[in-house]
Amino acid sequence: MLRLISAASTLALTVVAGAAQAQDFRTLARQDLQAAHDQLRDNHPAAVIPGAAGDRFRSWLDAGLAEAQGKAGQVQSGDTHAYLMRYYANGFRDGNIAIRPTYEGLGPFFAIAWPGFTTRWSGNQYEVAYVRQGLRGAPPIGSVLVSCNGVSAEDLARSKLDLWEGDLNTESGRVRTAPYLLWNRNNTFATGMPQFCTFRQGRREREYELKIQPIDAAQIEAAYRGAVYTPGATPLAIETINGRPWINVHSLADNADWAGFFGQVESQVQTLRGPQGFVIDLRGAEGSSMNATARGYGLANRIWTPEFTAPRQPEAGTITYRATPANRQWFVDTLARMQADPRFVQESASVIEQTAAIVAAFDAALAAGQQTFAMPGRPLAEDTGAANPVQGPVVVLVDGGCTGGCLDVLDMLTRLPNVRLAGSTTGVDSIFIEPTVVRLPSNYADLSYGHKAWTTRQRGDNQPYQPAQGLAYTGNPADETAVRTWVGTLFQ
Repeated sequence: MLRLISAASTLALTVVAGAAQAQDFRTLARQDLQAAHDQLRDNHPAAVIPGAAGDRFRSWLDAGLAEAQGKAGQVQSGDTHAYLMRYYANGFRDGNIAIRPTYEGLGPFFAIAWPGFTTRWSGNQYEVAYVRQGLRGAPPIGSVLVSCNGVSAEDLARSKLDLWEGDLNTESGRVRTAPYLLWNRNNTFATGMPQFCTFRQGRREREYELKIQPIDAAQIEAAYRGAVYTPGATPLAIETINGRPWINVHSLADNADWAGFFGQVESQVQTLRGPQGFVIDLRGAEGSSMNATARGYGLANRIWTPEFTAPRQPEAGTITYRATPANRQWFVDTLARMQADPRFVQESASVIEQTAAIVAAFDAALAAGQQTFAMPGRPLAEDTGAANPVQGPVVVLVDGGCTGGCLDVLDMLTRLPNVRLAGSTTGVDSIFIEPTVVRLPSNYADLSYGHKAWTTRQRGDNQPYQPAQGLAYTGNPADETAVRTWVGTLFQ
């Protein structure tokens, strides 16, 4: 694996495992952009699915490639290569399409210049959320950014953050990228740190000169965490807060300690089901893993029962597949891995049978020259009349970090009795689901995209969950004490 080290100026590549000492990143960028475009054009279902989601994909596929290729001459390092790849992928406005570095990239806690404070997105505006201790001449916390160097805060955000750092057409994209608005993150395609910015405090506006402050990794991390809720080192745990269980599920990743966590849940299930109620905290539960939905369903089945939750899962409807040899091969390879695992064969014979049926459907569609074919999804389970074992109220706490499989879990949790959704607006995902990953020619990036279309999904394309009135948290999401105190009031 290669680690590319950033610096303030154009710099060379640190080479690991015998790679060449210098690379023409401009050529690599053009090559990777074209390869990503061709892979999506030839295999992504959105290319041939009618409707708004397909139209959005097709409008960017070629136009976005041309736009990104026009910027490739500015690529001069691994960092700028990664930024341009992200720009093209984010332009599809589909959270299930991504181009990520295969090496350790910049990460969220990185800047080469910053003014000693940072902003957060709140109430449709950018406001100061964190100021370095002892910093003089900075706008006070809560000040609203009006403009910088004569450019409005919105126009600055669009030029500097949108597509480069995230999707500003979504609330979650606004929240997660807001700390970077006044930082220089070594993106040569966008402006760096502005010199003069105007902030509003109440009705009064004042211009401040932003001065570069020393870069300290701990300060940069604290500044980001002071503006955006960021899960800690232990994503899975059960605590007791205000006299009731608080179930932390801040990750749905495969490498989290699910065995230990599920053991905790099972040992405390009688308490969880008691009249006092409990909290399921899904903030930051990024769910890009193929198993993310199953992990969340596994938690629900342990707290309630499979007999109670299964009839309340959303109806799957039909799934549309694009009939291409590459997409068929993905299922062939998946089926082979399933059949080679004795435990999976023993425990999941129905999944193997279903996957084999999909491969057969690919063969039939390809032989007939069809572009697509549809398969029925999981049938809705019959309601056996099983009683609800959970006596008390349940609050499910979410934020913009709840994405992908986390949203699938909400599709089911929000259908259970006495469950309320609280917090802030979640992330979004498209109807193009189940990621496939392709290594791009440079070896420095992977393209991932959803390779089948859930055209009948009850939750619409790119539709987030938004807590109802009275259940939306409007304070600083990074103030954990305030968040927990507020959640406690929801049980009163």
